[in-house]
Amino acid sequence: MSPSSTAMALKYLSGFGSEFSSEDPRCPNSLPQGQNNPQQCPYGTYAEQLSGTAFTAPRLENKRSWLYRIRPSVMHTPFVPASINNVSDDWKNRAPNPNQLRWLPFALPVGKAVDWVEGLHTICGAGDPTVRSGLAIHVYLCNRSMENKCFYNSDGDFLFVPQQGNLKLKTEFGIMNVEVNEICVIQQGMRFSVEVEGPSRGYVLEVYDNHFQLPNLGPIGANGLANPRDFLTPVACYEDLDVEYTIISKYQGHFFEAKQNHSPFDVVAWHGNYVPYKYNLSNFMTINAVQFDHCDPSIFTVLTCPSNKVGTAIADFVIFPPRWSVQEHTFRPPYYHRNCMSEFMGLIYGNYEAKEDGFLPGGASLHSMMTPHGPDVQCFEAASNAPLKPSRVADGTMAFMFESSLGLGLTTWGEKTCNKIDPDYYKCWQGLKKNFKPQFSGK
Repeated sequence: MSPSSTAMALKYLSGFGSEFSSEDPRCPNSLPQGQNNPQQCPYGTYAEQLSGTAFTAPRLENKRSWLYRIRPSVMHTPFVPASINNVSDDWKNRAPNPNQLRWLPFALPVGKAVDWVEGLHTICGAGDPTVRSGLAIHVYLCNRSMENKCFYNSDGDFLFVPQQGNLKLKTEFGIMNVEVNEICVIQQGMRFSVEVEGPSRGYVLEVYDNHFQLPNLGPIGANGLANPRDFLTPVACYEDLDVEYTIISKYQGHFFEAKQNHSPFDVVAWHGNYVPYKYNLSNFMTINAVQFDHCDPSIFTVLTCPSNKVGTAIADFVIFPPRWSVQEHTFRPPYYHRNCMSEFMGLIYGNYEAKEDGFLPGGASLHSMMTPHGPDVQCFEAASNAPLKPSRVADGTMAFMFESSLGLGLTTWGEKTCNKIDPDYYKCWQGLKKNFKPQFSGK
């Protein structure tokens, strides 16, 4: 029995970090009642637990799900090294680069078929997955769907940001359609396959240390930013196929592959709080200043992966959505600053307000720790002389930032092989004028 994915309207469960349960409607009452692991499971399924935290983690932080599947996931041949690995942590062995960096749009594959796994390239990162500490930032560049092939990450969680082309993610928990201007998170160990409709490009933030969570709201109160109800998790949708499947594992930064004679997406029912999920960025409830000055970008945080230091993140996922700007007597764009955090930015579509030219959809920028950055000449001049009436900002635009407390190093691919770094980026600030007036009257 295999559902026709094109004929089925996809359904989702709503909530972030919730306790969910789901049964494929073709097998009603397939979840065991009153226990997780009965002697015989309904419909002859196998019970299998997927744990995202230590068993002894505090109860409110414990992440696990129980899957009831046609065959257990252990039924595969031994893993062997895979030849398709453009993921790298060679930043450890390369000289650091403190400069302001901007990448032109990353090139999509031409003249050959490339699936999501084959098209995943690492730009930069920090740390080491063997000790579960750090992160990596990747870009995917592909043009074909994964066929009888699935992937899982033993090293951490993946946060997907599609920039061109919608994705169809088949997971053990069900199927998700992830469109441009949506994001999704596939957590550590979850098997998935990516289907595309054509040339597709996007960004991936990988965190080794922890899982993503919603930021604390503090004085904002009970509501605002990304609301839990807007996060969607797929429902059970099993596939009973006896075909050769390739299972690809990312383990300690290397790719391995194994074979099995059945689909890995054979989960008939599941329950738990360790799940994949997606979120539509247009649902973000923006908080902003309404009197004076420009708020810090932390007010735009969608998800955070906290470190062991309170108030400091391994990684924040931040967006800059369309909004009103109304501040009085204020330079409204982002101010010039130097930061103890690393800031990697990407543009999904439109024109970023602080750099209307040069920062293009499908490209990126990196401003490393304490490297100064801010509005370019054109933005500064316009904002310094603009009438301060209420105005819309970023209409038709969605930019985002991966911000981290870690110092990010570039891979060989990110700095050299991709051949997309803009050597003239620094010039966007060189025309800033000396406006100093020693006899300034204060008027």
